[in-house]
Amino acid sequence: MGTIFFLILFPIAVAFVLLVTKADAARDVIVKIAAAVIAAASIFLAVQYFKSGGQMFEVHYEWINYVMMAIEACLAIYIIIIGIRHKKYLASLFALIQTPLLIWFELTEGHHIEVVNNMYFDRLSMIMVLIIGIVGSLITVYALGYMKDFQHHHHGEADRRPWFFFVMFVFLGAMVGLVTSNNLIWMYFFWEITSLSSFWLIGFTKTKEATNNAFRALIMNLAGGLGFAIGILILGFVYGTLELSTMITYGTMYSGIMAIPAAFLAFAGITKAAQMPFNSWLLGAMVAPTPTSALLHSSTMVKAGVFMIIKLAPCLGVENWAGLMVTTVGGVTFLLASFAAISQSNAKKVLAYSTIANLGLIVTCGGIGTAAAVWAGVMLIIFHAITKSLLFLCVGTCEHNIGSRDIEDMDGLFERMPRLARFMMIGIAGMFLAPFGMLISKWASMTAFIDGGNILLVGIICFGSAATAFYWTKWLGKLSAIVANSEYVEGAVHKEETFVHGTLVVLTILAVLAFPLISSHSLVPYLEGVFGGLSSVALSANNMIIMVVMVVVVLVMFAFFFGKTKKRIVPIYLAGANEGDNLRYHGSMDKPVDFALRNWHMESYFGEAKMNKYGAIITTVVIIVGLGMMIGNLVYMLNGGAM
Repeated sequence: MGTIFFLILFPIAVAFVLLVTKADAARDVIVKIAAAVIAAASIFLAVQYFKSGGQMFEVHYEWINYVMMAIEACLAIYIIIIGIRHKKYLASLFALIQTPLLIWFELTEGHHIEVVNNMYFDRLSMIMVLIIGIVGSLITVYALGYMKDFQHHHHGEADRRPWFFFVMFVFLGAMVGLVTSNNLIWMYFFWEITSLSSFWLIGFTKTKEATNNAFRALIMNLAGGLGFAIGILILGFVYGTLELSTMITYGTMYSGIMAIPAAFLAFAGITKAAQMPFNSWLLGAMVAPTPTSALLHSSTMVKAGVFMIIKLAPCLGVENWAGLMVTTVGGVTFLLASFAAISQSNAKKVLAYSTIANLGLIVTCGGIGTAAAVWAGVMLIIFHAITKSLLFLCVGTCEHNIGSRDIEDMDGLFERMPRLARFMMIGIAGMFLAPFGMLISKWASMTAFIDGGNILLVGIICFGSAATAFYWTKWLGKLSAIVANSEYVEGAVHKEETFVHGTLVVLTILAVLAFPLISSHSLVPYLEGVFGGLSSVALSANNMIIMVVMVVVVLVMFAFFFGKTKKRIVPIYLAGANEGDNLRYHGSMDKPVDFALRNWHMESYFGEAKMNKYGAIITTVVIIVGLGMMIGNLVYMLNGGAM
């Protein structure tokens, strides 16, 4: 338990140190040491409790609850004030409702509910802590070099990097607290801190657009927080418990009995995971510096939402309205966000829609509520966190060095930034090609859907995956295309950025090689403990071994592909006689014509406005109906009816 508290409190302590640290050299040392310590402590914690399979911790310090309540009250007052100041009254209203409501509950009914185990650490928590501790720490190291360039480009503005790193480390500490809390009151506390941290990070530049997008994220996450608070109140007043483990146990033993509070907690997860109709806050986060995008989109923030839904999986399932709501929202989001990504040329938007889509698939797996589906969902969490972090950070580095984040401007990146292009290629391959983990996990999820008789979901995953292959392939093509300006620009990349890129590439490959071990020694035991046994494993051991062999073959081919060639390089035919520079050709009008390659993004078919509109309508109706049915069931039960 001491290590858990260390991983919560140490990043927060470092955050306050960084808040008063102005010198670049001192900040570099502190961040690098802190990142190494957090990563090492995460690994130590995983090793410490690996064999136990799960550990509950009794924390009987009443003062902790009062400290949390005091902080919650202060944060609510802060949100109310800034909401009024910026005329974002909905944010103020949400804070005015949920925080006093929850504090009143804690001081009255909640005070009499005994919480035996306030914290826990199981194999799912272990996976999440490793993602937060390793990937999250790497992002903070990457941010050192990136934010130096950022400040250089904004040299006329005040240096606010101390505040940026302060928020990042507070965020990491809160995330560890969130995934290790068994007391739902404690989890709510950390949940709200992550919401406020995202608000600060998105609005970092203080531009009008950044401020508006930050408030959009805050309002949507506060809406989810209100759902979280309602779920806690239902659990406390109706079921007499505040422990997540107890809720899951009852949900596993008596199907549907916990569906009502699970629906409201899952709603909170849907908002945090940026599912339709709440996906706009994640898209708006693109205005923030790239480390923010990586932290929010890949490794931590959005993973809190899917973590919640995966934990609630035993209480869900398509046989009840809560599970049906979650499954439908996730499936619709996966399909339409995948199509929306086709229409984008902005690399960060492609990554954002890809993130929303993959989170939708994970949400769907959690909503199905079977052991096989959850197996696939957790695997998707692991591979997506690593690979998508790599891609976001690669795009950030690319933007700072070529002056654009548009895919259409990445022509010939293999010539301009060869090392970065290789890293980016591995990241893209990791998202949709065999034998990397994302594709294999999608296959496992489809297998789980077939076994569960959810044929419609099988069709959704097939069409969504086809769209995925479409936009990733376009991106790969641009990296190797002819470039108008082949100037080598990689020499200006900060060493911290290169180190983080390389480390994430290694982690991407190691995660695939360790796939069988992760499954057999971590995930399968977790699922056996939660579901009481497994009828089948989503992928057989032989299939996973074959996958590992394929990875080795791909790496060997990769080494040969990037070796030096003795082939003679000749001018390329460009729809006419090449002028000799591979940039122009002799046209039919006896004049030189500039050569250009551009992708077709099919905006008229899959434009984001159209996809978001359809998705918002469908998912809003589904959520309203789902929560409405749960409220109706609650009223029926309180009036003496049986569930």
